[in-house]
Amino acid sequence: MEQQILILNGSPRAPISNSKAYAEQFMENCGSMAVYDTIIAQNHEALYAKMEQFSDVLLVFPLYVDSLPTPVLSFLKEWETHLPNKRPIISVMINCGFLEYAQNDVAIEMVKLFCKRNGFPFGSSLQIGSGEAILNTPFRFLVNKEIKKLAKAIINKQYRSQKVTMPLPTSLFVKASTKYWIAYGEKNGVSEAAMRTMDIEET
Repeated sequence: MEQQILILNGSPRAPISNSKAYAEQFMENCGSMAVYDTIIAQNHEALYAKMEQFSDVLLVFPLYVDSLPTPVLSFLKEWETHLPNKRPIISVMINCGFLEYAQNDVAIEMVKLFCKRNGFPFGSSLQIGSGEAILNTPFRFLVNKEIKKLAKAIINKQYRSQKVTMPLPTSLFVKASTKYWIAYGEKNGVSEAAMRTMDIEET
C-alpha cells in the first residue's frame, strides 16, 4: 500500500540538527502519513527502494555555502543512476543562518533542475531564514505556522512556495548573531580575532 510522505533529513549533522527539529514539527502535523529517515553515505540504495512506497518525498536540509549540503548532492547524483519507474513528488524545506530567506533561492533551483532533468514533479518549498536562531526565539510560532501550512499543502497535493524569517532589522540581527558567535567561540577556546581571519587552516 502506498504511503504518503517520506521525510529525508540531508543535514551533515542530522541527529542533532535544526533540520531534525523542523522535520519533527512537520511530522506533528502529519501523524501516520509521514515517515522520517536520514541520508547517509551508506544508505542511498535502501532509501531509493524505500521511496517506491511513497507518493511524496520531503527533503529537509540546511544551506551550505549557498548550495546543497554534501549528503544531499551525493544522494541526488547517485539517484540519477537508480531512477524509479514511478517518480515521487519532491518537496523541499530548507533553512539558512542568514536573516534573508532569499539566500536559499539557488539551492531550491538546484533541486528543481534535478527534478526537471530526471522527470520528477516538484511540489512545495519552504525557505526558512534565520534558521539557526528562530527556533529559540519568540518568533518560533512563525515557523510553526508555515510548517503546518506546508504539511497541509503536501497532504492535500495543493503545492505552494512558502517563506519565513524573523521580522527584525538586519542591523539588530547582525548585532545579536555576532554576540552569539563570539561567546560560542570563547566557550570552545577560539578567540574573536581567530574567527575573523580568512586563514582557516591557521586558526
